Amino acid sequence: MKEELAWTKFLRNLLIMVVGSRNRPQLRRPTWIIVLISIVCVFLVAAYIYPPQTPKHSACYFFSSQGCGTTRVEVPKAVARELTDRELESRVVINEILNVDPAKTRIPKVAFLFLTPGSLPFEKLWHMFFKGHEGKFSVYLHASREKPVHVSPYFVGREIHSEPVGWGKFSMVEAERRLLANALLDPDNQHFVLLSDSCIPVRKFDFMYNYLLLTNVSFVDCYVDAGPHGNGRYIERMLPEVEMKDFRKGSQWFSMKRQHAIIVMADSLYFTKFKHHCRPNMEGGKNCYADEHYLPTFFSMRDPGGIANWSVTYVDWSERKWHPRSFKARDISHQLIRKIASIDQSPHYTSDIKRSVVITPCILNNLKRPCYLFARKFFPETQDKLIQIFSNSTLF
Repeated sequence: MKEELAWTKFLRNLLIMVVGSRNRPQLRRPTWIIVLISIVCVFLVAAYIYPPQTPKHSACYFFSSQGCGTTRVEVPKAVARELTDRELESRVVINEILNVDPAKTRIPKVAFLFLTPGSLPFEKLWHMFFKGHEGKFSVYLHASREKPVHVSPYFVGREIHSEPVGWGKFSMVEAERRLLANALLDPDNQHFVLLSDSCIPVRKFDFMYNYLLLTNVSFVDCYVDAGPHGNGRYIERMLPEVEMKDFRKGSQWFSMKRQHAIIVMADSLYFTKFKHHCRPNMEGGKNCYADEHYLPTFFSMRDPGGIANWSVTYVDWSERKWHPRSFKARDISHQLIRKIASIDQSPHYTSDIKRSVVITPCILNNLKRPCYLFARKFFPETQDKLIQIFSNSTLF
């Protein structure tokens, strides 16, 4: 009450001072200015003494003697939940790793991680691809069923300790991490490419090397599929750390920079969530395949700006079957390889009712670029034709 009287007294004195100025001959102000000031002053006094009766959830009133702090505005909004201890620990570790500048090496290398049941059917083709570029690459081979027989010296002695891998099972993700762990032991390895036994290169080595090492992103395929083969695989037991809105899908054939490879190895929280709750034959008959969801979801949550949202390995899903199209010897031609190598947008096929296709333009350093450096799935019978094409072509 005392504050209101003081404020009123101040305004009254101000009004008297302004009006009183008419008696001063040196200040001949028009009458309308005095009237206007008087009206404004009266309005301010009235507004302060008699504030509008605002509802509880309205915006705070500027002239309130209590201020906006005590009369809190309750605007409906999404309240950020409290992080679990494991989430907090995970974020601290991941953020620290991402904020550390990667170590410089004299000659950075690209690590090729081959996930294969046994011998590589395209080893001769890869030998041609690697030849003359020694010191710029390294090879790691995860053979899950039988010891490989090699025809190229680049692959001799490059097998790592392997475990059995089942299609669609979590052992696929464990094998990927096993390959990454072995490749990270070499500090010169700065980029890591996961490839299958049916993969082939569609570009020459120099193009691939510059493409990967002159960009500061990882090529992890990542998109939203609201259909049964996307979000329909989500299990609520992933809560609270993984919500359905965060669930993503993508190709397992990644290419990632060293910092991202390290945070994959450092991750225990999300890795465990997917290990326990993203498997075939889950509750309700759901089939969740972790190799298609774990890394896309993980990177979308923890470093969405650090991934390109497409894979550099081409796969043709246009037939909309359980497995992508496989290429046989009769399909192989110079035109086919040239077509794959020149594609500059990545299609993502959704499993919703609309059966829509989400197109991702392949943009690097603000320029539209070709998307693919490798391709799958190719039958072993195609190797001779592919070697002939790459031997005679300088285009790729």
